[in-house]
Amino acid sequence: MEDSCSSSSPPQSTGEGDLQSPSHHQCQSLINIVNEIAVIGDYRRTHRKDCMTLVRRIKLLMPLFEELKDMASPPHEAFFSSVSSLEKALLSAKTLLQLCHDGSKLYLVVEREAIAGWFVQLTEELDQALDGLSYNQLKVSDEVREQVELMHLQLKRSKGRADTQDIELYMDIMIALSQKDGRNADSAVLERLADKLQLGTVSDLTVESRAVEKLIKERGGDLGETAEHILYLLKKMKGMQGIGSLGGDKIGFDSLSLSEVSLEKISSPVCPEDFRCPISLDLMQDPVIVATGQTYDRLYIQRWLDSGHKTCPKTQQVLPHLTLTPNYVLRSLIAQWCENHGVEMPNKAGSSRSDSSDVSFGNRTSIDNLVQQLYSRQIDVQRAAAEEVRLLAKRNADNRLLIAEAGAIPQLVKLLSSTDMKTQEHAVTALLNLSIHSSNKGFIVQAGAINRIIDVLKHGSMEARENAAATLFSLSVVDENKVIIGASGAIPPLVDLLRDGTVRGKKDAATAIFNLSIYQGNKFRAVRAGVVPPLIALLVDQSIGMVDEALAILAILATHQEGRIAIGQQSAIDILVELIHSGSARNKENAAAVLLALGMNDSSHLLAAMQLGVFEYLIELAQNGTTRARRKARDLLNLMSKQEHVP
Repeated sequence: MEDSCSSSSPPQSTGEGDLQSPSHHQCQSLINIVNEIAVIGDYRRTHRKDCMTLVRRIKLLMPLFEELKDMASPPHEAFFSSVSSLEKALLSAKTLLQLCHDGSKLYLVVEREAIAGWFVQLTEELDQALDGLSYNQLKVSDEVREQVELMHLQLKRSKGRADTQDIELYMDIMIALSQKDGRNADSAVLERLADKLQLGTVSDLTVESRAVEKLIKERGGDLGETAEHILYLLKKMKGMQGIGSLGGDKIGFDSLSLSEVSLEKISSPVCPEDFRCPISLDLMQDPVIVATGQTYDRLYIQRWLDSGHKTCPKTQQVLPHLTLTPNYVLRSLIAQWCENHGVEMPNKAGSSRSDSSDVSFGNRTSIDNLVQQLYSRQIDVQRAAAEEVRLLAKRNADNRLLIAEAGAIPQLVKLLSSTDMKTQEHAVTALLNLSIHSSNKGFIVQAGAINRIIDVLKHGSMEARENAAATLFSLSVVDENKVIIGASGAIPPLVDLLRDGTVRGKKDAATAIFNLSIYQGNKFRAVRAGVVPPLIALLVDQSIGMVDEALAILAILATHQEGRIAIGQQSAIDILVELIHSGSARNKENAAAVLLALGMNDSSHLLAAMQLGVFEYLIELAQNGTTRARRKARDLLNLMSKQEHVP
């Protein structure tokens, strides 16, 4: 900002004719920044609370700046240092708030710890800057002074704290980023993430893609693992919408490194917006016009329509007809642009579909015939049909819609009770794959599947039990289903699988239990089903690689009184202390969170932890842990300082 003054020394007067005091310019700069912050507008849902709190506090400083601006002369030299510090903090706040207003939603989530740390740092910087202002020497009104002092007190009380982390969001991110076995269960998590982040439409994903591309360019392609995570999640979310890969998805996923691809994109000719498909954001290969007059690349708009959509992706208007008219003029312009800029003209798409997708796009009859075979009285025919439906439902979203429309779900639900174990296994896995599509979740529940899935979870083969757990997890993404599934008796057999299953089975059970426990009424069901001992066992046997999952579930159970009692009875304090001492950064963070929940309700847990030497571990964690870990460690240290037996 041109009129900002960043010097820590007072500006010199230019002559006797100056009509404004030296402090006037600096204070006017602060006023300008506050005004710019005030008009930024709405903020991303994930950080809205922190942003609104920060903006509210900053605006409370405006009356102070107005009165200080008109001072004849500053009361002390330190005034300029404080104002300069305030200006630096406000400019940083403006940058953060702008990022939370129109920046990449996925970046804000993946880098949630760094963003939370930024908010904490700003609170500390504002507090320190205001400490340098001597209110006794400033000639401001009593009303303004009281207002600023109250705000200053709020800063001191909140210093070192950030908004409580959304543990469900954390768990969803952790699951979504784990590429464990190639199954589709994690798509249920992606659906919930897309809903929370408002990335559920083509338009939303288009805007997000541009924000990600802008971010990569601004950082010079140097985002490392963060970009890999963002692009992976973005690619998955686009795949859920049936629109394939969009511009930029190749970054980090082909043979080139992230920085090489990013720099190549930055130095390449900028494609005119009108030449990009609104769905893929790529240079159009075969532009066609839909009924609303909008132009899309044929491949992507055809996928959109074949997925069952009847609207224009860009305008959301209902299409009066589905005719696609070639846009020869635009294709000619694209060809000319490619020739002028040395860019290879893309070939027409449409000939690259695999055999697996041919069924979903063009051969509804094949699926109808396959579904009819599910009703066969011959077990081997049923088994083969169920297996084929399972495989087709796994391949893409279009198949899931067509299979459901063909009436497969009610019969698959009946096959869950088949005496043939393989047929049962194929049926439950087919339902798992079909449940990825949000509309199919309702059809599956309405068909009476939950009780039968629970029976499979109890008595099926190990693979069938694993997939039954994954199906319950997928269905429980819908909040009302959490209540139904919990009340239907799913949690005890999930706990059995967590205790006795394979590694994959344990992970499926853990994700389902976590998701169900988000509903308050299921917490005590999980505790009474005996979930705490196997969770503690997973903390002890770290070779299974489920410490994060176990700690996340324990943290959510610790918000319930019965959960805290059960965890305390398991003599878990020594394990938590050891994880705080020598665990991974994430382990330390979650172990501290569990210990804090226990200690806030029973001081004996704090005393036990202190006797095990946790105090010095917490001091280290408060200095060098993640943002959330530092916050939890400071809260624990504050609690412990109030105990009589501080080591």
